[in-house]
Amino acid sequence: MPKISAGLLLYRRRGAVLEVLLVHPGGPFWAKKDEGAWSIPKGEYEEGEDPQACARREFREETGTELPPGALSDLGSVRQRSGKDVTAWAAEGDLDPDAITSNEFELEWPPRSGRRESFPEVDRAGWFGLDTARAKLNPAQAAFLDRLGTLLAAAGHG
Repeated sequence: MPKISAGLLLYRRRGAVLEVLLVHPGGPFWAKKDEGAWSIPKGEYEEGEDPQACARREFREETGTELPPGALSDLGSVRQRSGKDVTAWAAEGDLDPDAITSNEFELEWPPRSGRRESFPEVDRAGWFGLDTARAKLNPAQAAFLDRLGTLLAAAGHG
């Protein structure tokens, strides 16, 4: 059974420019990686758990911001190269990426040292136009940008 994750693609408009919020994974493995390393705020959930509730929880845990209640727009699912299935929803909103606070995880660092160190799950966030976002995102998640564009165009906001 592949791992399953759920996440949220937060978007905002700045004049005629559509921007999306992406997060960069924390920890030593990702420290020097940029293009292809960013993600939508997301996390794993168990079979039988509500994926939309998971997406809201993970957004809160990775950004420190509660998403306002309300309907989310379904962006479907993608399968990442790792085999993980990611389901996403879109929401319009705004937040200050410099003010995010993320939960932390523990890792033996350096490897085989016996020392455990804590790292933020997300070390930074940013707003990006769609072209820049496409370059920064995990390649499979770029499909969410296309689906967001289609969704907004269908609603007359494209």
